[in-house]
Amino acid sequence: MFPLDRDSTVPLSEQIDIRLRAMISERQLLPGVKLTSIRQLATQLQVSPNTVVLAYDRLVADGLVFSRGTTGYFVAESAGAVIDAAPLEAGEAHEPVWLAQQANDLRPGVLQASGGALPMAWLEDAIPTALVQRALSHSGLGMASRCPPQGMSPLRERLAMSMRAQGIGVDASRIMTTYGSTHAIDLIVRTFLKPGDAVIVEDPGYFLLFERLRQAGVRAVPVTRRADGVDLVELEAACVAHQPRLAFLQPVLHNPTGWSSTPANLHRVLRIAEHHGVLIAEDDVHGHFQPGQPTRLAQLSGLEGVIYFSSFCKVLSPALRMGHIAASPALLKPLLRQKISSVLTTPTLNELVLLELLSTGRFRKHAERMQQRLGAARVAAVKALRGAGIQLDSIGDAGIFLWGRVPEGVDVQALVKEAYGQQIVLAPGSNFLAGGAKDDPHIRFNAVTCQNVRLAEYLTPRLSQAGTPRATARQP
Repeated sequence: MFPLDRDSTVPLSEQIDIRLRAMISERQLLPGVKLTSIRQLATQLQVSPNTVVLAYDRLVADGLVFSRGTTGYFVAESAGAVIDAAPLEAGEAHEPVWLAQQANDLRPGVLQASGGALPMAWLEDAIPTALVQRALSHSGLGMASRCPPQGMSPLRERLAMSMRAQGIGVDASRIMTTYGSTHAIDLIVRTFLKPGDAVIVEDPGYFLLFERLRQAGVRAVPVTRRADGVDLVELEAACVAHQPRLAFLQPVLHNPTGWSSTPANLHRVLRIAEHHGVLIAEDDVHGHFQPGQPTRLAQLSGLEGVIYFSSFCKVLSPALRMGHIAASPALLKPLLRQKISSVLTTPTLNELVLLELLSTGRFRKHAERMQQRLGAARVAAVKALRGAGIQLDSIGDAGIFLWGRVPEGVDVQALVKEAYGQQIVLAPGSNFLAGGAKDDPHIRFNAVTCQNVRLAEYLTPRLSQAGTPRATARQP
């Protein structure tokens, strides 16, 4: 086995990654060959197993290696293969829908440095095959079982128990299952908005929400998102000027910044919304990644004037398209009618699997492991990004995302375009702005995948020659 230089400034995990990458490139490790087990390689190199895991995760993220459950890691057949041309037109490259497609196409060798999901290697053991079989066996009719449109009663009760543990007073009658957060957003838009309505959105914010609002003919009214929450002065002014019907807000681990709102900010948001008659849709998709008990709008409001929605897709598995909405009966009833008319119901198998995960306590343990791993990844990612020249003004304490700025004089759009030519997908800050301004200096980074040495090797020479940094973004 290869030696490691313990006096080098290059982290040990990166040294392992570089050596294995070279061995694959030079055909010393052929496609289909099984890599040394994590524990065995850690022993041989006298490093911790986590150091080896980081190296293997990078290789998996680049499509050079794949994991086969508990069997181990293998060199991929497609290692080094040239990716296909993107199905969307070239002029659409790096626009929101294109970016979402890239994240799910999983093209071999492409580094999703700005992706919105955890690496597959982190999730492969979240839902064992035996658990799926056990969940299905609990249904008397098996695959012939039907699922009530509102969701299976035992699952909704489990979801209500989880929400009550978060301080949100809710019972099963106020919960409805969905295919995930995107489905929840679609149902809310279809149910409560009509063309010409004004809707408050955070700026920056979730780009697929902006796309859905455009499709509905709705006017998105951007309000600046700060590290402590939405800008309250702007929110009040927007309510007065535009009389919005609804506001989409993400208080916990906001996408794309990774910031969480303070309780003081959320209390004031509720007062402003109540005064102006604005319904709030609270997006808690990333809340599972936040340790402890962060404050949520649904908790403070008791679901009065707030529609809460969350998802298990990111924390458990993209294959388990499951989420849920919680709302007062008056708001949930029209949402249920909309669900029935559009998709009728959610899959029985998915609901049975989620019920099993929640009932056995496996989900709680898995979420805690993801929180711990993300915490370590964020520390390494911040160091790597700053070393490459990225400026991080305000760093959240948990979650997937880091919101970084390039130095003054760097053309973000050109940087992103050139990166894709080298099979690195970056999401420019302009995609997360409701107005789509092209000169925004930010990039969203995935705290796990952006540690890959390829990103630092790409960014460092391009950012090191830039001029003086921009003035620090205003802080709360």
